[in-house]
Amino acid sequence: MSAQPTYGVDVLAFGPHPDDVEIFCGGTMIRLGDLGHATAVIDLTRGEAASRGTPETRAREAEAAARVLGLRFRENLGLPDTGLDPTDRHQLEAAVDAIRRHRPEILLLPWFEERHPDHVAAAQLLTKAAYFAGVRNFAPGRERFVPRQVLYYQLRYRMPPTFVIDTTAAAARKREAIACYRSQVERRPGDVPTLLSSSLSLQAIDARDRQVGALIGVEHGEALRMANVPGLVDPVRFFRENAFPEAFAFEPLR
Repeated sequence: MSAQPTYGVDVLAFGPHPDDVEIFCGGTMIRLGDLGHATAVIDLTRGEAASRGTPETRAREAEAAARVLGLRFRENLGLPDTGLDPTDRHQLEAAVDAIRRHRPEILLLPWFEERHPDHVAAAQLLTKAAYFAGVRNFAPGRERFVPRQVLYYQLRYRMPPTFVIDTTAAAARKREAIACYRSQVERRPGDVPTLLSSSLSLQAIDARDRQVGALIGVEHGEALRMANVPGLVDPVRFFRENAFPEAFAFEPLR
């Protein structure tokens, strides 16, 4: 029998830019931390091509947000903003090395469908990295590693979820974490207008979380999608321990 893998951090989320994890799966990260799991974030880029703020400012904001999220650690790979490329061997090896170094039990990645080209490229790059991290002869020098599960989080475009995380208890802290990025979310006279600096954008994020939460009968939720078909040893126990309001139980088709 093969030896059981040794895991490092419990949950590792990758974000294309500092603030993406907070916006799109910040509630999930907070709730998993509340449950006692060790959580961490790796940002691919420093956000140096953003219309507002500097990489140094974004780094300070990311550290402040990490404290709100309750992360065990946060890193930045320093890959090129607006230049993420899933065909670039150097970028792929950097992502593979990060996965092998931290050995996450659960790996959270951005979903493929999105308006921002960097987000699409990040999803493609990281999906390749999750696979090649388990290939022994790819970039030898560090032990191969396969996460227990790869999950995708939803960005601005709708993603068909495998399941929804109840983030109601984390909603206020998620807003606090996003607010740490003052250079991005605050609009002052003379600033370049951006989508994220519009108050309507932040309202839309909260409304989306409310809509996703409504799918399982709670106030706020975040959608996650599995990369493969899940296997359950005991479906009865699973659904007992993950029960939600009775009104949202299965109803047969008529």
